[in-house]
Formats: sequence, C-alpha cells, structure tokens
Amino acid sequence: MKQPEGASPSGGRSRLRWLLLAPFAAMLDVGSYNRIRPALAGIPFFYWYQLLWILIAAAIIFLVYQRERDGHMARDGQRETGGGAP
Repeated sequence: MKQPEGASPSGGRSRLRWLLLAPFAAMLDVGSYNRIRPALAGIPFFYWYQLLWILIAAAIIFLVYQRERDGHMARDGQRETGGGAP
C-alpha cells in the first residue's frame, strides 16, 4: 500500500511517542527535587513534585494513546474504502 505524502511508515506519530520519556527523565535526577520547600498544603516538595508527575504522565499517555488510536482508525477506514490503494 502506498503511503500518503508526508507520512512515515509509523503514521508520523513517532515524534509524539518521545513525550513518553519526559516523566522518566524528570524523575531520574532525584537531587533536583530532593528538598522540603516549597511545601504545598503542608506536603513537602519531594512528594508533591512526584505526584504532579504522575498526573502529567497520565495526561501524556492519554494524549499519545488518542493520537495513535485516531491514526489507526483513519488507516483502517482507508483500507475499507479502498482509499490510498494503487
């Protein structure tokens, strides 16, 4: 099957997948967030920073999943209608 112009074999979303590494990279350097202040509602920075990254990671995973799913649905729709076939 011929790829549409400007599309990579992976559907052009490989760059978006790099976002999945952001939470890992943020947690890797413990020395950068190993402190008590600033506290948020009495919770030391060390804890709320990690909890914040859990929420950020969930949002990133959701975003990448949605884009991947949309891409697969679009490709499946093309196959069913015969669009993009030589």
